[in-house]
Amino acid sequence: MSLKPPKKSDLDKTWMKARRDKPKKIQPEYHLIITEGTDTEPAYFEAMKEVINRTYPDKIQLNIYGAGNNTLNLFYKAKQMVSASANGYKHVWVVYDTDDFPAEHINKTAKLCEAESTEETIYHAIWSNQCIELWFLLHFNFMQSNLHRSSYWPKLTELLVSQGLGKYEKNRTDMYHVLFPYMETAIINAEKLDKINKGKLPSDCAPGTQIHTLINKLKPYLTDM
Repeated sequence: MSLKPPKKSDLDKTWMKARRDKPKKIQPEYHLIITEGTDTEPAYFEAMKEVINRTYPDKIQLNIYGAGNNTLNLFYKAKQMVSASANGYKHVWVVYDTDDFPAEHINKTAKLCEAESTEETIYHAIWSNQCIELWFLLHFNFMQSNLHRSSYWPKLTELLVSQGLGKYEKNRTDMYHVLFPYMETAIINAEKLDKINKGKLPSDCAPGTQIHTLINKLKPYLTDM
């Protein structure tokens, strides 16, 4: 290559001008959290959305949808929403309780999430056996007794009141902020249950929850603001 400076007569030629490519705008990573419930779960995740979308709008965007559907219907609703999305979702978190739904539906929903995942869109089965209140309880104590979900609510009230945090109610809207200081404890306890339940189907993981996998993914963006 010649080390001679360009001639003055060549400086105005197009092929001699430096390229000025426009910088590409990096799109945020879009997440859809679709929940079976229409009150408790949306309220919990909406608080996360408010923090993340306000603080990191260029990096990640959350959409929350309380579908009011269960297990299989919830998954198919998620698929429908992905197809209709203009931006596209990188991660779709299908959040559902096992409650008393048929084991076949509970397990098939998890299998569908795995089978339908692609490089463009990853579906996550975020089940709780029996309900999301187990995740709330794990913020305070490790528990592996297979209790009916109706037993969770008085236990939650007892623990919350002992910390001066008031009573637990299904439609309580501040649970994310109330529980945030104990989040690391909840993750550790949920991961302990994961090890105990290793190799089992979701319907047989009693108790068990996958909410910590969603929290771990979003944790770099979470604060108690």
